[in-house]
Amino acid sequence: MNYSYTALSPAHGGAGGFGGVDYHNRCCGNRTWCVKDICGIVCVIMTWLLILFAEFVVMRLILLPSNYTVFSTINMAIFQALAFLAFASHIRTMLSDPGAVPRGNATKEMIEQMGYREGQMFYKCPKCCSIKPDRAHHCSVCQRCIRKMDHHCPWVNNCVGENNQKYFVLFTFYIASISVHTLFLVLTQFAECVKNDWRTCSPYSPPATIFLLLFLTFEGLMFGIFTIIMLATQLTAILNDQTGIEQLKKEEARWAKKSRLKSIQSVFGRFSLAWFSPFTEPSCRKKFSPHFYSV
Repeated sequence: MNYSYTALSPAHGGAGGFGGVDYHNRCCGNRTWCVKDICGIVCVIMTWLLILFAEFVVMRLILLPSNYTVFSTINMAIFQALAFLAFASHIRTMLSDPGAVPRGNATKEMIEQMGYREGQMFYKCPKCCSIKPDRAHHCSVCQRCIRKMDHHCPWVNNCVGENNQKYFVLFTFYIASISVHTLFLVLTQFAECVKNDWRTCSPYSPPATIFLLLFLTFEGLMFGIFTIIMLATQLTAILNDQTGIEQLKKEEARWAKKSRLKSIQSVFGRFSLAWFSPFTEPSCRKKFSPHFYSV
């Protein structure tokens, strides 16, 4: 398959946003990408509530009442940093355009403007009427074709694709880290309560303390196992230069596969501390024609 990336003049308007603004999956005055899916919104709220529950139990039951000031201060700083970075990564994943291909760019005029010759083969998505660049897939939830789509994740209410995979990987990394840290704090609290007295080791009654610690243990185990598996899956896919959908469909690679270093750099950029920041974008990304980028 041969794709042309010749620049398209904005004068050629169309249904997908060329010559105008595409308001699909947009909010806040078209400044932010957001998918209006009820299931995804419920999952997002549940994610935030579970993070807030962990915040409440760790701070109110474990760290603040602790008699060990140094231990409490150090772990408080670690926990708050991880919670903040996890929340920020979640927001960036959810509100970042994952790589949506503009709708309606498969009109006769645009195909001619792109330089396709008569008889030349290209893929057209019948659902969003767009010319699909290589490795793009249509998402039925986002109702768009997404470049290098890995999967649609309801917990971030968005697709994971070319533009936001870094933030999703960071989200799974920080949630896995905070889960492991939480389990460590729960074990130390259990040991403290067993060693001393359940009535004095917590500001709450012994039954309430046991319930909160057990629920937090269950949450930490479930989130920890899930995110560690997801993180390993994402890193494997990146290193192999193959998305989750491509692995699932066992698609034969029609693209020139990059080395592992180039694959990592295509998602995170050149190595620096910015790799771990949800507030920075990768510094080296291959640029394509605006034909395949939302306006």
